[in-house]
This record gives sequence, structure tokens and C-alpha cells, in this order.
Amino acid sequence: MKIHILDDWFDTIRHLPCFEKLTGHDVKIWNDHEEDTDRLAERLREAECLVLFRERTQITRALVERLPNLRLISQRSVYPHIDIEACTDHHILVCSNLHQGSPSFAASEHTFALILAAMRQIPQQMHSLHQGHWQMGVGRTLSGRVIGLYGYGRIGKQVANYARAFGMEVIWWGSEQGRVRAAKDQQSIPATREAFFAGADVISVHVRANESTKGIITANDFKSMRSDALFVNTSRASLIEEGALLQALDNDEISMAAIDVFDQEPITWSNDPLATHPKMLATPHIGFVTEDELETQFSDIFDQISAFVGGNPIHAVNTIA
Repeated sequence: MKIHILDDWFDTIRHLPCFEKLTGHDVKIWNDHEEDTDRLAERLREAECLVLFRERTQITRALVERLPNLRLISQRSVYPHIDIEACTDHHILVCSNLHQGSPSFAASEHTFALILAAMRQIPQQMHSLHQGHWQMGVGRTLSGRVIGLYGYGRIGKQVANYARAFGMEVIWWGSEQGRVRAAKDQQSIPATREAFFAGADVISVHVRANESTKGIITANDFKSMRSDALFVNTSRASLIEEGALLQALDNDEISMAAIDVFDQEPITWSNDPLATHPKMLATPHIGFVTEDELETQFSDIFDQISAFVGGNPIHAVNTIA
């Protein structure tokens, strides 16, 4: 097959052990990001299979309609960036392993790295040292503090393991179904949503992004938080009500935020009001970007291609005639 791999910004994929699974195929790897539909359609016009690097490129109906040779899209995890109906209409199979039950250690570790860096002021202390100064402030210890995890899923549970190892108390909130599961596991659940947000030193969000969870963290939630609390988001920017986090930081409703995800990615300008906010510790969506995690993800993606070529597709999202 003629396979095009999109958005491999650091030319990583060809160096992974699993890349050998594509031996015998005609593979083209794109190391830049292209948003313009016309230019994207032109570069992908011969592609029979697209391999997506998570949600970096939107697969719209306008694009799909201009890719007459496309037969398969292979990716991993959720797919809010793909117009599934358009793919079905054009007889394009979408395969995506949702890897239920298997935690993303990379994302969980990065979440806790942000918590540690924010609470101990690591970026600011480093900057002070680089400027020829010594200590610039006083950090906060995690032991004995409360972390509130929104979303009782595989990543949240792994973050909870790390938090407990640091001596933190863990409380939970999320969907009604999630709270029921947490209660069955004898986890600590505050009486109300407001009590959850008000009772934690750190709030970290771990929820899948879809239409039902869009804007699930609201401006009122930030108002409920303690003024000295830290808010962390390594999941998706769409989970936060538009403008609510920036407003909370500007109005001193919370002391700091640490995020790895943004409404528009990649950010290629230097004056983004959220990414450069003085109360923000921000990273460029690197929660899943480790060699180990990419090997796991793309091994699944390439297995889906092999299964499709063999006539027995796996992890199909849609059904085509």
C-alpha cells in the first residue's frame, strides 16, 4: 500500500522497532504540519492509507472528498478529529485501537511531573539561577496535601498511585457512572461537585474528549477552587469551558495552572495569552511523547494496517460496503 504518515515532527517513527512492520509498503513520512486543505489534499492525493499521529491533523469531509485513492485510516485512541460519516460515505475504513484498560504511563508520569514542577517552582527557580540569582521563592510539599482527580479512569488511577506514594490524600469526581465505580472501590468522593473543587490543593483532569465532555470544567468550577490551588490538564483543552482558565488566572481565582494541551495546536507564535501567562506552567502536548509510548501506539497502528491488507480488519470504527 501507499502509506502516508502525518505530523511526525521529529522524524521519530522510522527509528522505532515497530517500523519494520511496514516493510514492503510504499511509505511516505511528513515531518511538518499542514492545515491548508488544498495543500494537504495535493500532498496526499496518491495515499491509500493514512497513519495519523494522534489528533494533530483534522480529517474533514472537504479533505476526504479529494482523496480518491484512500482506503484506510489507521490510528490509535479517540477520534474526534475524524469525520467518520464522511469516511464511511467514501468507503474509507477507520481503524483505531481504543486500548481500554491499559494505562498510559507516559501521560500519567507527565501529569505528575507538572504537579511537582509547579508546586516546587522548578521552572522559576531555574530561570532565577540562569539570571545569576539564587532562590526566588518558597515551594510547597506534596505530602499531606489533597489531590482531586476528575475522571475515574485508567490514567487518573495511575496518577492516584503516584500521589499516594508522595503521601497525598486522593479525592474523586466525574460522571455519575464514574462516581459509582469509585464508590464501589471505596474511594473518597465529596458530597457535592463544589466540595470536590473546594477541597483540593491540586485538581487534575483525566477525561476523554467528546461532545458530551466539551466544556465540562466550567468557570464556576474555578470559582469554587481555593485561591492557592493548582489546576492541571494533560487530557484535552476542549474539556475546559472556553476562556474560563485564562479568566481564573487573571482574576486570581487559582494560584497556578499546569497544562499540556491547547485549543489550537501546534502553537507557533510567542505571545499566546494562556501559554505565556505568568501563572502558567505549559508544555507543548508532550504527555504521550516518549519512545516507549510511541512504540506501543504505532505497533498497534501498523498491526491494523497488516490486518486490513490481510483481509481481516481489526479495531474498525465504521462499517463500509
